[in-house]
Amino acid sequence: MRLRLLSYNIQTGISTRAYHEYLTKGWRHVLPSARRQANLDRIAQVVAAYDVVGLQEVDGGSLRSGYINQVEYLALRAGFPWWHSQINRNLGRLAQHANGLLSRLRPTEIREHRLPGRIPGRGALFVRYGDDPPLVLLILHLALGARARRAQLAYVAELAGRYPHVVLMGDMNCRASPLDETDAFAGTGLQEPPGLGPTFPSWAPRRCIDRLLVSPSLRVHRLEVLPCTCSDHLPVAAEIDLPPDLAASVAACRVDLAAT
Repeated sequence: MRLRLLSYNIQTGISTRAYHEYLTKGWRHVLPSARRQANLDRIAQVVAAYDVVGLQEVDGGSLRSGYINQVEYLALRAGFPWWHSQINRNLGRLAQHANGLLSRLRPTEIREHRLPGRIPGRGALFVRYGDDPPLVLLILHLALGARARRAQLAYVAELAGRYPHVVLMGDMNCRASPLDETDAFAGTGLQEPPGLGPTFPSWAPRRCIDRLLVSPSLRVHRLEVLPCTCSDHLPVAAEIDLPPDLAASVAACRVDLAAT
């Protein structure tokens, strides 16, 4: 069984084309923009090709997004039957910072984890598919600061170490591999496939801060950075092959929607 995965920091639907736009068009981070909706529609076209999508920097429904939950919006536009929004930093009407899941498989379990850090607002979304054995997906958005990031990676490593089949993906805000940032990952067995290119900034990529790690039991068939400039990050796409016992467990999460 092969799964198509995508991880994408969508910057709340804002397309940025140069560093100076963070200043000259910074108002888009707090106020609604007429172009945001059209850009979300372009993102929906990109994510529609995948089985499971992990989103970062999504708005859960506030002034800047026109009070639209962007995870729900993308699920509807791209035809995903299951979605989940994890609000990590709730600024009321001004902003609802979130991680998100879009899925064509029915999750067996979803848990929200608040990651450690002096400044709150970072989270990990835990998604389990199947039971015996399960596939565990962890969607992350880590801190900018190295000290907080190391603590968060240690927390995530403890979660991942409990399961034999894990995919960890998201905006990790680190140039080095998470395997190099902390010793906590040594016992998890997680591996970072080689060959992933830079993902930030999208208009002239120089830094690989959007990453994907997998357990040794999962074979990465394809890993690539997509040339999609709907955000200030580029999306990371992967196809993974599941071992037979895991494939049977995850296949039970597939639902014939036409029959329901």
